[in-house]
Amino acid sequence: MTLCPLSRNTGCDQAVLEMPLVNSSTRRTGEFVRRESAYCRDGSRRMNSSVLQGNLPVCRKFTYFISVVFMLLAGCEQRVEEKSATVASTAVSVARMGWLSSMEINEASGLQASFANAGSYFVHNDEGQPLVYVINEAGKTLGTVLIVPAKNLDWEDITSVPVEGDRWIVAGDIGDNLTLRRSVKLYFVEEPRPGEKSRFPDHQLLQHSVSLTYPDGPRDCESMAYDPIGDRILLLSKRDKPPRLYAVSLATALSKTEAELEFLGEISPLRPPTFADRATWRGRTDWISQPTGMDISADGTEAVIVTYRSLYHYHRLEGEDWLNALQKKPQEVPGPPGEQNEAITFSTDGGFVFVMSEQLPTALYRLQFKPPGK
Repeated sequence: MTLCPLSRNTGCDQAVLEMPLVNSSTRRTGEFVRRESAYCRDGSRRMNSSVLQGNLPVCRKFTYFISVVFMLLAGCEQRVEEKSATVASTAVSVARMGWLSSMEINEASGLQASFANAGSYFVHNDEGQPLVYVINEAGKTLGTVLIVPAKNLDWEDITSVPVEGDRWIVAGDIGDNLTLRRSVKLYFVEEPRPGEKSRFPDHQLLQHSVSLTYPDGPRDCESMAYDPIGDRILLLSKRDKPPRLYAVSLATALSKTEAELEFLGEISPLRPPTFADRATWRGRTDWISQPTGMDISADGTEAVIVTYRSLYHYHRLEGEDWLNALQKKPQEVPGPPGEQNEAITFSTDGGFVFVMSEQLPTALYRLQFKPPGK
């Protein structure tokens, strides 16, 4: 991983060009450098990456001492972590494509590639008006579409489903921080398309909505994806450890206004926080390993799950369903750059993964996984 020099006075973006997928012996050092660098950049009293590279520390000696202690203690956790860690033989390239041009997108929590308009992406905030923003790969806003009628209580993810030869987008009003909602809701709308002078419509009529209940009580959920192999919509819980996977068939979701989700099972536990994580994330440590976004490639062979700390990449074998595939050890990429990542999508051809944070300023990152030997 290549890091740019840091400066508390000027602020500096991370220039991450090549980032190896970590294994249990190298993970903590690389991750700790990146996270600590991010915190130095926003002015907190922590060392930057030059400390670990042998240069003079820029933070107070006491902070440096405590940080080193946490790193040493983290090394003691290696045996425990290997149950959910992955030994990776591939690498992933990471590129920052641009910054969101609209300050209205201030809590981006869902991202979906457009099938009808190549190079366009749909993104939404997690509360407020039921708006879907259209952006390009550089983050420039191409349009703002109001979904009518709909409500945005806690939109946490968005996906795309096939309907009679067309594509509809599905906004998932599925968040429930206090696990108090009797039901959650999915909103279906035809994928917005540009019209005259390449302008997107300012509103789109709702085609359908369905209220969903969980068979085992309310769940907080921020991750939703369409499974083209099972022809169903998957929801992955956030606060359960390990996360729990639920499903509703697309046919049911489109034909009914109320339905009960099916509990499929638990996925493989994601790597738990380390002592070094606790030094970095502090009060948010307990949630950095919990899913905040998910997507499945259009051909149904790959899936990605993003958390505040890491991105997890899964492969599905022929004849395997996604519950079994998600119970295997994934490839883990610490990061990608950005704090509080929540929005993630595959490109329509499955060649790239795009990620963004829900915090301002918001950068759009593109990841490409490289097969062994390339």
